[in-house]
Amino acid sequence: MDFKDVSVWIFDLDNTLYDPSAALFAQIERRMTDYVVRQLGVTADQAARLRDDYWRHHGTTLAGLMAEHGIEPGPYLADVHDIDMSVLTPDPALAAAIRALPGRKIIHTNADSAYANRVLDRRGLNIFDAIWGVEEVDFHPKPDARAYARVIEAEAIDPARAAFFEDDPRNLIVPHDLGMRTVLVGIGRHGPDELTTDHEHGPHVQHRTDDLAAFLRGLA
Repeated sequence: MDFKDVSVWIFDLDNTLYDPSAALFAQIERRMTDYVVRQLGVTADQAARLRDDYWRHHGTTLAGLMAEHGIEPGPYLADVHDIDMSVLTPDPALAAAIRALPGRKIIHTNADSAYANRVLDRRGLNIFDAIWGVEEVDFHPKPDARAYARVIEAEAIDPARAAFFEDDPRNLIVPHDLGMRTVLVGIGRHGPDELTTDHEHGPHVQHRTDDLAAFLRGLA
């Protein structure tokens, strides 16, 4: 695999740095739906349909709520990320594999950085040089090109020497087009199955793995 000149390693967080069987995102999704119900005065079914539409057209539920309803992001993020993380356990093998990578290691997540730090604490993965949450990219979520541009500019990243690891294949399109190596971790799990499946195929998915630690060790 052609990763010899990679000097910046960028990782998504949810369902990428822990196994999706932890079902953290299922907790978050329930809280997102409940938040839409309370804020917009709709039923749970209506909220689910709205969230599906926001995901398709804006990238995330939050982006849709901000664009179409002027929802303030701070209270929303605090509410939907107030979840039980007791299922998460340290992963020394993954920590060692990431630590061994040459160069900088960066988190780029559509969650907020406070939540990201809680996840990393539980996983024993406090080994990253920078954490970019949605608030640090001016609330432009992946796959919005502005989100990537903000990180690349601030971190002075040469895309030709960067690799991006994601569980949502939509979010690999821009990194690939910029010249990064792209790795799909597992399969896409955020959003409608049919849309995610459509994006799993194409040149933007250069590599795939169901075992991130093993994949990274194989790069040594």
